[in-house]
Amino acid sequence: MALRTIRTYKDEILRKKSRKVDVINNRIKILIEDMLDTMYDADGVGLAAPQIGILKRVIVVDIADGAGAVALINPEILYRDGLTIEEEGCLSVPGEVGSVERPKIVRIRALNEAGETVEIEAEDLFARALCHEIDHLDGILFTDKVIESEEK
Repeated sequence: MALRTIRTYKDEILRKKSRKVDVINNRIKILIEDMLDTMYDADGVGLAAPQIGILKRVIVVDIADGAGAVALINPEILYRDGLTIEEEGCLSVPGEVGSVERPKIVRIRALNEAGETVEIEAEDLFARALCHEIDHLDGILFTDKVIESEEK
């Protein structure tokens, strides 16, 4: 287990599309452990592999609700419902926040660390965090989705 360097918004790797993970081996499991350690060290609620310079479709999320961390490999959104607008930040865009529209509820299909297909239904902050991290896998930052305030 090791802390990895979090790439910031000027790093071109954050704009690239991540590759699907074909084999869940020890390297992927170590990557997940390192991602969790890095996320916790930075006081984040989620981290995607591109944020530490690895173009693989792997995310980790822990919204500190007592349920513990979730590590998802090759996640895809199956279903979205409702909309919410909340402020978001990002470990790769330090010091910035902005209002972003996200689904209130999502259902995600992915592989877990054991290589089993799992489906997760998430609401509110958990749904928002999953969508935010999945966006990273496609080279999208939350700043691309910020809704400008009408107040001037």
